[in-house]
Formats: sequence, C-alpha cells, structure tokens
Amino acid sequence: METPLEYLARNEARFIEDLREYVRFPSVSAQPAHAPDVRAAADWLTARCRGLGLETVLHATGGNPVLVARTPRIEGAPTFLVYGHYDVQPPEPFELWTTPPFDPQVRGRSLFGRGTSDNKGQHLAHLNAVEAHLRTGTPLPCNLVFLIEGEEEVGSKALYQFLPEHREELACAGVIISDNGIPGLEHPALTYALRGIAAIEVRIDGPSRDLHSGLFGGTVENPAMALCQLLARMRDGQGRVAVPGFYDDVLPLSDYEREQLARIPTTAEQFRELTGSPALFGEDGFTSEERRTARPTFEINGLTSGYQGEGSKTIIPSWASAKLTLRLVPNQEPGKVIAAVRDHLQRLCPPTVRITVRHGHGGEPYLVSPDGPLAQGALKALEAGFGHPALLMREGGSIPIVSAFQKVLGADTLLLGMALPDDNAHAPDEKFDLDAYAAGMRMAVHLWPELTRAHAGLKS
Repeated sequence: METPLEYLARNEARFIEDLREYVRFPSVSAQPAHAPDVRAAADWLTARCRGLGLETVLHATGGNPVLVARTPRIEGAPTFLVYGHYDVQPPEPFELWTTPPFDPQVRGRSLFGRGTSDNKGQHLAHLNAVEAHLRTGTPLPCNLVFLIEGEEEVGSKALYQFLPEHREELACAGVIISDNGIPGLEHPALTYALRGIAAIEVRIDGPSRDLHSGLFGGTVENPAMALCQLLARMRDGQGRVAVPGFYDDVLPLSDYEREQLARIPTTAEQFRELTGSPALFGEDGFTSEERRTARPTFEINGLTSGYQGEGSKTIIPSWASAKLTLRLVPNQEPGKVIAAVRDHLQRLCPPTVRITVRHGHGGEPYLVSPDGPLAQGALKALEAGFGHPALLMREGGSIPIVSAFQKVLGADTLLLGMALPDDNAHAPDEKFDLDAYAAGMRMAVHLWPELTRAHAGLKS
C-alpha cells in the first residue's frame, strides 16, 4: 500500500499546479474592488476541502467568509486546529514585479506570485498532507479542523467575532499556524514566542498659529523641539527604555532559550548587511537575535510638524505629533505599558506647551513553553520533514490572533513556518520555495502522530 509520503512525492507536480490555480485569485481584502475575487478564492478552497471528503462549511460573516473544514471524526482522539488565511496583501507597485503578481510562474525552484508564501502555499501544504492520508487509506491519529479566514491582512475583524460564537465547535488541544518563516531549508524552526505591540500617538500644541521665528523665537516654546526633547528622554543611548516600571513584568530569557537562540545561523554581520545599517545598535548584554525577538522596544514610526515643502520657511510651528509603537514581550500587558508611557510623558511635558496622548491598537505578546511535550513533538516533525535538526526561535513581530486562540479556545499555538527569509512577503516578487513547500507537506504528515503522542503524555 502506498504511504502518505510516497503519495506526496508522486503528486508534487499537481500540488504545484493546485497552488498556481489558488494564487490566480487576486483575493486582496484591503481593496473593495476585489471583493468578488476574495469570495472566489474562498469558494475554490471550499470546493477543494469538500472534494477530499472533509465536512466543510463556508460561514457568512459581517465581512469575508470563514471556512471550517473537518476530517472524519475519530471518537476519543484529540482535535487540533490548523489556521490560515486566503486573503493577500495588495500587489502594488506592479512595475516592480518581474512577472504579474496573479499569474504565478515557476522560476528555478520557486513559485512567484502574490500570496504564494503568505499564506496560500503554507496552509495548502497542510491540506495536501491530509489528502495524502485520505487517498492512501492511512488513518489519521487525531481529528483536524481547518479554520481559514479572509481578513488576516486587514485585522481579522470577522474572525474575532466568529471565535466566541463558535467556541464549542472549534474546541481543540492545540492550534497549528504556518504563516511565518524559518532561517533556511537546513534550519527548520518552531517559533514559540511572539512580541506584542502597543501603539500611541502624541501631539504637542503650542501657540494658536504658526509664528514668525524671528519675531517670536526665544519667547515661546517650539512644539517640534519640545516633542523631540520629550521623546529623547524615553530611552537611553543603548536603547533601554527609560519609562519607570517599563521592565517590571518582563519575563527574562532562560539559559535554555538563550542556548537555542544562539543556534540560529545568522551572524551579527549578516544581520547588519541585511538592514543596510552602518552598525548595529541595542541593549548591552544581549545578542542581535535576542534584541530583535525577546526584548521590548520603544520606536518612533513617524514625526510631523512645521513646513515640509521645498526651501525654507522661518516659522515656529503651532503643533507637532509623533506616532509611536512599543514592542512588548511576555509578560507585559499593552494597557499597563501604555498607561506608564502616557503618565511619564505628561510628567515630563513642560508647562509651555499642551500634550495629548491617544491610545492606538494593542496586541499581547505570546509564549508557549519551548520544552513542553507539544513543542518537542513539533520539533521532531520539523526534523523529519526537512531532514535537518530543528531550531527554537522567537519572532519579533506580532500575530494578535494567537492570543485570541489562547483566550477564547484555551489552546496554545505552535508556529511552524515554511517561508524563507527571501520570500518577499508583502513586497514585489513574493515567492514560495518549492522545496520548502514539499518539506512542509512531509512535516505535516509527521506532525499529527507526534502531537497525538505528546497529547497522550500530557493526559497520562
């Protein structure tokens, strides 16, 4: 009898064509003109799941539909949920694409097109692995639920409403997400932690109108200068945030975690070259990998004030503003951090200007035990699929839906990425490495027995 792995190898060319067909849908959720294309992509995926014999429902929402597809029920077996999204980022600017973004082309061992890596190829790899089980008559050791949404690229509003309404239906022992990256084909990795985020906008108001800097300079505070001086006091010269209480809840890295992060093959010099910076920067006592994934930050995302046109205009601007984000780490809470920063800014603000602090969006950091049974089972599956020992890594960015899964479903998430560093997600010439696609399918075949055994160990 043919094994699932043999089936995957025999059908690899078809799986590539399936992905090309899926990517041809310009399912850009951010652009209303593409609403029919977003729905067409959802319909294509629904038909694909039903064609495999999965119990599939495409749920209407206030936004784009949410697909839920289930493998044949196995009584007494654990259930795991696979999350993905069928919507994609806008492809503009078109002129920077080598080939059209929705006419996916194979060049070498990569498939180029918008959505190939983020995220159609990654969740399709899991679906292909299920097909390999079902078509070869190989029993799955657990129940699987695919939850695929169409608004990830615009904030997942519909899914946040959907989750609590379908809590019982989506109950699971763990969540699998392949919507992230790995250092390389020879370095598969489990991402076990994500940074959170807190957004703030600060505005400084001074005189009631712009003033002549010659007539009034030296008699009234310049709001742009006041804002810059305030922001400069928010951190020290090594990037350590100077807000009182900011680090109170930071969960320090364990020796085991630092050992694992040190295995990531990117050197400090390679990272510097990647950024194009003259030199790297950051807190003393931490490596570049630790700074960018496991330490909190205070960043200025934008500064606005005064005259921005050609030449000069000698004014004291009446106002200045800045957009700020703070990347947070376990166990920091966005609301508590925002309050601390707001209070500190207000204390330091001079009486010569008025300050307004507006709260923006926030997302909580995430951490799953890297040495827990499920994480260790996932590492074994990664090694079996990619043929190389797997790493543990943290991600500096944020995936807010992960916290929602933990809060609503009470389930931890394992982030098993397949994307490579040069896949150009959100950029022109996005691609998906076809060797990573194949390895991801193999990993998914090994994943379910490993997680089922790990779950049994947790229960015993």
